[in-house]
This record gives sequence, structure tokens and C-alpha cells, in this order.
Amino acid sequence: MKALVFTGPGVVELQDVAEPVAGEGEVEIQVVASGICGSELHGITHTEFRKPPLVMGHEFSGTTADGRRVTVNPLLSCGTCAACARGDEQLCETRAIIGIDAPGAFAERVVVPERAVRELPEGLSFAEAALVEPLANAVHAVRLAGLVPDSRVAVLGAGTIGLTCLLVALQHTADVTVTDLAPGRLELAASLGAARTSTALEGRYDAIIDAVGAEATHQASVDFLRPGGTAVWIGLLSASAGFDGQEIVRAEKRVVGSYCYTPRDFDEALDLATRVRLDWATTFPLSEGADVFTSLMSGVTETTKALLMP
Repeated sequence: MKALVFTGPGVVELQDVAEPVAGEGEVEIQVVASGICGSELHGITHTEFRKPPLVMGHEFSGTTADGRRVTVNPLLSCGTCAACARGDEQLCETRAIIGIDAPGAFAERVVVPERAVRELPEGLSFAEAALVEPLANAVHAVRLAGLVPDSRVAVLGAGTIGLTCLLVALQHTADVTVTDLAPGRLELAASLGAARTSTALEGRYDAIIDAVGAEATHQASVDFLRPGGTAVWIGLLSASAGFDGQEIVRAEKRVVGSYCYTPRDFDEALDLATRVRLDWATTFPLSEGADVFTSLMSGVTETTKALLMP
């Protein structure tokens, strides 16, 4: 079958690979749509985390052999460690992610554990279903932000994670500001319901979600918090913190990391997907996947979300 394979630093190639074989407790999925994640675009510049050769792709939808329309929760936990026992499966001591620790969905077919499969609600398209995974990340991040009605919220970055955080935050409050440097992305954020869009923050916020993860956005997420406010970091662009630690103490501000989601978050996102707009992705044939990756990595294209469709 055809698959897009991460073969070395900064390189993905369309290759013929062996057909996956489903074992006991597994199911084969015919992939219909698979989203390119920002973590993959900057993650393949090195090989410390993702080990080539690897078929990536953890945001996807498709069909099973018995005709079910499905998406997949790609986070696999052990179910028995202390983190799993307290409901924090995303912090499992032996967690694995489809597309990182096992072959993913940048392929015609993929094999996954049956327990990870979720059937699609009626009316949800395959393209929309491929955005359920990033929406689950947003559900988790907003949960950590602790929003209450009328919270003043800012989302830094209007990429896929930022936009899904906007959609989830709007379920709690109408006062959501989105920042980005790309005019097209700010226009999309406004069309999705952002109260304000800008290239930089002004004022103070009860909660700020950093969906970029650059040193500058880390600093902004703390600087523009009200005393006692919460910054949630979900972006992974930079390892540098970049903020004033004494300001955290004096104003009792909180900085919380957000990684993936719990099964409850994923299922909530799947339900929410039928009530929010997820129609803003751009589709490409899998055969063009290498060119699409190159364009996105180099900034040649401003596509907010790219879906590969075998």
C-alpha cells in the first residue's frame, strides 16, 4: 500500500510499504482523512522523539471492514499505573501514541486497537472527524483553564489547536480574544466567533491559552494575566520558559501544562464536534503529501489545516 514515511530529519517520502495485519483485539481502518499536526511539522526536524522510518498521522477518520464510520483516540495507556488509576491516562507511565510509537494514518490503511475506535455521530463528515483529536486537546486545555461564565480569555495562536481552543472556550464564555500574526487566520478566528482578534494582547485576562509555545508567547501568557489568573501552555514550539518567575509569586499566577487528553475529554470532543464549525480544513491527496509537508514547513502555504486523503 502507499504511505507517507518519515525517513530522516526534515524528510517525508511517499513509499510502498507492507500491508498492516490486524492481530487479536485490533482492527484495520481504511483511512479517509488524516490531519497534518504542527507537532509533526517541527517534530521531524530531528529524530530524538519520532524515530524514522515512521508512518506518522494521529488525527484521522475512516471506515472499518464491517462498514463503521470511525475516528480513533490515538493515545494508548496501560490502564493500571497510578496515573491511569486516578483518571490521568494522558500521563500514563507507559503511554504510546499512534503515529509516534506505532505506525499511523498517513497511509491507505492502519491497524489500531479496537478499544481506541470511536464511531462517528450521524452527520459528521470524515474531514470534520479528522479534527476531533485536536478538538480533544482543546477540551483538555480549557478544562485546565478553569473557565467560569463571563471569564475573559485569550488564545495565543490561530492554528488548528488555537482555533479549537477558541471553539471550546466559546462554550463557556463569549469574551475570547485570539492573537496571531497571519491576517487570514485572524479572519477565520473572527468568523468562528472570536470577540476580538489582534496581533498582540492588550489588557488583562482571567485565562490565557498559549497554543504557540514560543518564548515570546510564554512571556505574554504570564504578563497579561490578571492576579490569580491561569496560563495554560499547550504549544510546543520552544523549550524556553521566557517569563518572570517573581511575577508568578507576587501575583499568584498559575502556569499549567496541557498534554493530550483523557478518554473523557476525547469523547466530549466527539460529541462537541457535531455542534461547532470544523469545516475549515483544506484537503490534499495522499500522493501530494510530501510536497504539502515541504510547503507547510517552509511557510510557502498559509493553509491553517491540511488533511491528507488517500
